[in-house]
Amino acid sequence: MYSHKSPSPSAPPPEYGQPPRPPPHATVVSASPLISQTSWSTGLCDCCIDIPNCCLTFWCPCIIFGQIAAIVDKGRTSCGVHGTRYALINVLTGCGCLYSCTYRTKMRRQQGLPEAPTNDCCVHFCCGPCALCQEYRELQHRGFDMSIGWQESMDRSMPNGVQIPPVTHGGMNR
Repeated sequence: MYSHKSPSPSAPPPEYGQPPRPPPHATVVSASPLISQTSWSTGLCDCCIDIPNCCLTFWCPCIIFGQIAAIVDKGRTSCGVHGTRYALINVLTGCGCLYSCTYRTKMRRQQGLPEAPTNDCCVHFCCGPCALCQEYRELQHRGFDMSIGWQESMDRSMPNGVQIPPVTHGGMNR
C-alpha cells in the first residue's frame, strides 16, 4: 500500500525544512513555469578565453557594454546610445557599474541564468570588466553575433525568413 523510496546515493540529504537539492549539473526550474536556470557557459574569471574581447573590454568597456545592452534590449536602442550612456555615467560619476548591472540582471532573466557568483551589482562593482567579458561570451555562446546586433542576429537565425509563431499558454478563456 505504501512504498518507501530511499534517497539517491549521489545527492546529499536536504536540511530539515529546506527543499530538496537538485543533483549536480542539473537544470534548475524556478517557481515560474516558463523560466529554467542553466549555468553560465564560462566563468567570471575566464576573460583570457577571448583575448581581443578582453583587451577591448579593459581599454574601452563602453563598446562592449553597448553591444551587450543592444542585444538584451532586443534592438530597441542602438549599441551606440547604450555605450555613450555608459561612458557618460562613468566619466561624470564613476558609477557605470550601476547602469551595467541592471543589464546583467535583464540578461540573466531572459536567458535563465543564475545570479552567480554573487548578486549582479557586486559582480559589476568588484569585477566590472570581467562581468562584461562573461556576458559578451555568454551571448556569443547562445548564438548572437555581437558585431551585427539584435535584428541581424535574428534574421540569420530564421532560415529563409520563416518566422516561428509564438507559443501560447492556456489561460482563462471566456
